[in-house]
Amino acid sequence: MIQACLNGQRGAGDCAAVPLSPGAMAESAALAVAAGAAEVHVHPKTPCGGDTLSPRVVAATVTAVREAVAVPVGVTTGAWAEPDPVRRVERVRAWTVLPDLASVNWHEPGAEELAAALMERGVGVEAGVWSGTDGVRRFLASPLAGRVARVLAEVTDTDPATAAGSARLLLAELGRAHGRPVLLHGEDGGAWPVLRLARELGLDTRIGLEDVLFLPDGRRAGSNAELVAAADSGAVTWRGAAR
Repeated sequence: MIQACLNGQRGAGDCAAVPLSPGAMAESAALAVAAGAAEVHVHPKTPCGGDTLSPRVVAATVTAVREAVAVPVGVTTGAWAEPDPVRRVERVRAWTVLPDLASVNWHEPGAEELAAALMERGVGVEAGVWSGTDGVRRFLASPLAGRVARVLAEVTDTDPATAAGSARLLLAELGRAHGRPVLLHGEDGGAWPVLRLARELGLDTRIGLEDVLFLPDGRRAGSNAELVAAADSGAVTWRGAAR
């Protein structure tokens, strides 16, 4: 399974193809699904381009994307979108339109309380465990670990020469992951090597402008659909970003 991660914390300054409005996200999602994506992950944005957990913006974003695609739609709950852990939970409890999934980064303060609030509302939780953090330890010790929809294993090593090795170490730390499915992905220079490893291991993965701006052959990606198509084709050997 390939999940399309449409925008992340990126903005127009990173790449003109990054979708920022609900309409742009919906259009990008439709093209990514047509290219082979089975799920969509988005970061709802304020008019200024910042990530937000605002009930109004989340509702508009999820509704627009759902009207464009018939696949599960997930959103971020990253601490950068709302730094106060208590406020973050309050925002989630105020959502009027619920996504199918929401990622919760387990190394962030208040992760368990946030995950519990999402579960209470029937939203599937993607437990984000990042390499280089104590997220794995916290997740494995959590009483909620066996109830998450999946583990979102994120490799933060962006060196294409070492990212796959870092991914193997992260997977080893996770072990059986309380029996939950694992989606493995990398970022920037590590995105394609980690995606290739995920495919070799038969794990779910993701790709999109949130994670990487370049195609495996080094050309700058023109859309999320281009990235998904490259991942779906199996031509994922990283040759370096074009200069």
